[in-house]
Amino acid sequence: MHKIIFIFFLLFLSLSNCSTIPRVSYEDSKSVETVTSSFGSTDLNQIAEAMARSLLQAKVVSSGSNVAVITLAEVKNKTPEYIDTRVITEKIRTQLTKSGQVKFAVSISEMQSQEDELKRQNQSGLYKNESIAKSGNMSGAKFRIEGAISSITKQNKDIKDVYYIFNLSLVNIETGLIEWADEKEIRKIEQR
Repeated sequence: MHKIIFIFFLLFLSLSNCSTIPRVSYEDSKSVETVTSSFGSTDLNQIAEAMARSLLQAKVVSSGSNVAVITLAEVKNKTPEYIDTRVITEKIRTQLTKSGQVKFAVSISEMQSQEDELKRQNQSGLYKNESIAKSGNMSGAKFRIEGAISSITKQNKDIKDVYYIFNLSLVNIETGLIEWADEKEIRKIEQR
């Protein structure tokens, strides 16, 4: 009798666990996601595509015969929610690099890794002298990209309205002049 009860108990557990197993499927990463009004992948893609396209059309980048050398500053998150702004700038950097019109010098946050690699090659004694990357030969950036994302949220018991604005600027490092600037606005409404 105890064996039968135990078997029914195991059967019950196995059936109840089946209903809690999540279903996972692959979707198009470019498709619109509307799970919540929080910042998401659709917003990230819209911002990166708009900013990259606009910057590539800017006279300072498109009219020059030389490839523009740019560095990235950290984009500031001025929203109350957590947004990984590094992902935004990396996506923009990837799209700009693919164009062939822009090259990127290492950013301030990446500089330590660059210095460490140069030291490793030059001071370890493990490499042939002619193959070592020499110190003092890095290319300096002529421009710096910087920006911010901000939001305004209004809500009542039925509706939540979230407005995002993403600003990006291209600053001439030598002159301090802003050579290009653009913004992307996104508005999302969540109804309950």
